[in-house]
Formats: sequence, C-alpha cells, structure tokens
Amino acid sequence: MIRWDDPALSGLLAGAFLMLLTLIWGGLTLGVGRWGHAWRLTPSEDEEEGLEPLVSICVPARDEAGRIGRCVGAALASRYARIEVVVVDDRSSDGTGEEALQAAEGDPRVRVVLGSEPLRGWAGKPWACMRAAGEAQGELLLFVDADVELAPWAVGASVRRLQKDGLVALSLFGDWRLETFWEIAVVPVIGWFIRGAVDLDAVNDRGRPEAFANGQFILITRPAYDAIGGHGAVRAEVLDDVRLARALKSRALPLGLRYAPGAFRVRLYESLSQIVAGYSKNLYEGMDRKPLLAGGALLFVFVTTVLPYVIALALVLGAILGGWHPGGPLWWGWLAFDILLIHVFRFRLERADGRSGVHALTHPVGNLVFVVVLLRSMLGLEQSWKGRRFVDGKAEG
Repeated sequence: MIRWDDPALSGLLAGAFLMLLTLIWGGLTLGVGRWGHAWRLTPSEDEEEGLEPLVSICVPARDEAGRIGRCVGAALASRYARIEVVVVDDRSSDGTGEEALQAAEGDPRVRVVLGSEPLRGWAGKPWACMRAAGEAQGELLLFVDADVELAPWAVGASVRRLQKDGLVALSLFGDWRLETFWEIAVVPVIGWFIRGAVDLDAVNDRGRPEAFANGQFILITRPAYDAIGGHGAVRAEVLDDVRLARALKSRALPLGLRYAPGAFRVRLYESLSQIVAGYSKNLYEGMDRKPLLAGGALLFVFVTTVLPYVIALALVLGAILGGWHPGGPLWWGWLAFDILLIHVFRFRLERADGRSGVHALTHPVGNLVFVVVLLRSMLGLEQSWKGRRFVDGKAEG
C-alpha cells in the first residue's frame, strides 16, 4: 500500500501534474492559429458591392480627453462614404467635447451632444448610448467606445458582412493598443481569456441561445435596436454589451460576432490601477456571478500558469540557499519544458496580434495580476468606475 510519505506517491503526483501541464499548454499552443479562423472579417469585404445605408457612429464619452480626438479622426477617415458621428459628451470635466470638435475640423458629419444625468436605475454608459441613438439619423447604428480607432475599411466591411449574412447586428473583436509595461503584461492575458471563453460557433448559430457582443464595436439595424427597446433593455447593466446581445438572441434576431484583426484598435487602460479597477467591475459579472464557474477559472489559472513558476522559484532558491535538491534532472527538465510551453503559447498570441514576441516574458506577471483581479471582482460586491458605483453588477439606485 502506498503511504502519503512514500516517495513513489510523490513521484506519481509530480508526474501527473507535469503531464497535465504538458497536455494543456501543448494543446493551447497548437490551437492559437485556429481560433476564430472560420469567423474572420477581412479588409477585402470592404471592396464588395452592396447597398450603402447611412451609418451613425455613436460614441458615448466621459472624461476621454486624449482619446476622443483620435476616435473621431479615425471615424472620419473611413472609406465608407455615408457616415455621421454622434458624440455624447457625458458631462466630462476634461474638455472631451472640445477635443471632439477640434478633431472634426468643421466636418458637418460630426455632432457633439451634451449629456445629462441618468434617470434613476440607469448606468451612465447605456444612458449616453440611448441619447446618441436618439440623435442619430442612420439606418444602421454603430456603437463604439471613445478610445476606439477604426481602420478605414472597418465600417464598409462590417456593413457588407451584415447584409451578406442577413444579420441585424454584428460585433467585432479588434486589436489592443498597448504602451506601458502593465498594459503589455496584463491586458492580453485577461483579454484572450475572455475571447477564448467565447464559443464563436455557438454565438453565430441562430438556433442556439449563446450570445456575446464586444461593446467596443456593435453595428445594429435601427429596427432591431428599437424592437428590443434600445439600451433601455440593459439600462442598469455594467455589461451592457453582452446583455444587449442576449436581448437580441432571446427574440430570435440574428447576431454575428467576428474576429477582425486590424479593424480597430483600442487602448483600454493606461495604468495598473485602471486595469485592476476596470476589469474588476465586469470580470465576475461576465461569468454571470456564478461562484463555481469563477472559482474554477481562478483555480485553473493559478494551477496551470502561476503555480509552475512558484514551484520553479522554490526549487531554485532551495538549491541555492539550502542545498535542497529534490527530484532529478528528469523532473527539473520536464518542469522547464512546461514553462517553455507556456511562453511559446504567449509568444504565438503576441505574434498573432502583430506584436513583438518578447512580450511573452511578461506572462507570469500578467497571470498573477489576473488572479488578483478575479478575486477582487468576486469578493467586491460594490465597484466604481469614472465616479459611478455599481452593486452586484448593476448601477446603484
């Protein structure tokens, strides 16, 4: 009988753990290039023939100085001719509205609308989106965040895809703009975790209930938007984009979700504190506040991505400081191989996103922050963002 203090049991457990790591990271590394392959949106679709309905680009903006100018300028550079840009300056204190007007340079296609205090029970962003939709004249509404910079081909290709597939709404995954160390280390880790959890086949299947939308880019027809009550259907939600997608699918309205590298880029956060606060407000909510699901995700990330580095560090420090040499070359080599696989996986993600593979070296730091953020999101019933408070994922009041 094997006892708990039997070296054979220790070897069996160590081998099982290392084999688990090898299978997980080997599979994920091989799968990087296949993710989203069947559901890509490309610039070539902008060149196809089709109707050109007026597209109203709706931009809710609260304290977005330094970003809104690039957003407006990129929208106006679209190759799709029939656009208007409606910016709702949501009572900003930093000159957001003025910067938007300066970026427009007198272009009559741009309007800046002053926002107002949300009604009781409304979150700020859905309220601003509803206001933008009310001001818009387009047959199609394109909701983008104020830090989104559209590529010239993005609007045209999206309209063609919407028409070709007979959709009422289309959402895209684009690119991140990363500048600081913490953005490079953390945003791709959490961002790709979210993307990887989305079943694109299911979301794009009209007969299945799964729904998802990325609030950075949601193109929707006016009749479909009105049919669900606009953003009034998600008035109190911090995850208004995902809930909007669910409202569409619950009414059997066809929704599309595409992976569109290069269609737009977005700078989500600029510092570690913003990253922690921003993701904390919606990460647990995105798991439908299910403790078992969130706990499983937390355990998976810690065991498969953080723990191997902790073990390696303990082994190295033990060998250097205490002359401790557990195991043999086989175990040390196998652990090193699994850690290398983790970095190869991140390297492939970085290259797929068009960034330098050297950023893969930040992967353990990014995952450690991810664990902290998810814990904070799970334990913090109350969150705040841009001066607004959310309780249990909904706007306070």
